[in-house]
Amino acid sequence: MSRSRKSAAATPAVPSGADGGAPVRAARRRRMPLPPGRRGPLWLAALVAGALVAASPTVLGTPPADAAVDASDYGLGMAPEYSVNDGLDDAGVRRGITEAEAAARLGELAASRAAREPKTALPVQGRLTTCFCMRWGQMHYGLDLAAPLGTRIVSASDGVVLRAGRARGYGNAIYIQDPDGNVHVYGHMRFYSVEAGQVVRAGEEIAKVGNEGFSTGPHLHWEVHSGGEDGRPLDPEKWLNERGLAV
Repeated sequence: MSRSRKSAAATPAVPSGADGGAPVRAARRRRMPLPPGRRGPLWLAALVAGALVAASPTVLGTPPADAAVDASDYGLGMAPEYSVNDGLDDAGVRRGITEAEAAARLGELAASRAAREPKTALPVQGRLTTCFCMRWGQMHYGLDLAAPLGTRIVSASDGVVLRAGRARGYGNAIYIQDPDGNVHVYGHMRFYSVEAGQVVRAGEEIAKVGNEGFSTGPHLHWEVHSGGEDGRPLDPEKWLNERGLAV
């Protein structure tokens, strides 16, 4: 037999027609990737772990874009949600003290106050925007001092904190009784760092400027009531001038 005939005989013919493509499809199936075999469980676990990381932005310690910012980011305590009108929070826990209790605690200030400075401080370094005067047809019983958000607010005098927390109109307010029995009211802050019963000194930081309650911009509203919280409102600007300070 000739060499050409041997080659033809050794090579089987590929059938034509509908069955002619079966060997080609079989060859293609053999060329596809094989399953991972014994490493299958590890391969599946890696896929699941990757999906979890992609779906949760906090897995790697990155907070989501809409994560809430709380007072701890400012180094202050968050204002508790209660009204200063009753001195109680939702759980009935007492959050205020009486003026008589405050007067008793002021005794500890008496010995050192004579030699200590300052005795009086401007509560915030800001711009006077509203005086102790008529405004919008009614009396405005305090000073409005505008300042950037987060500007420190200090106690204008030595005193004892009567209450600190939620207050109608103010958002939050701090009530401090001074050694003369006057009560100072600080309003509109979002964060503060004092609590009922705490003794504070003139110039000591008590809060940060905010824009809470009925407010048209970041500022401190400050009032001084003669002889007690229900006493006659005094002009805070005159109160400062009598002590050698000016707004």
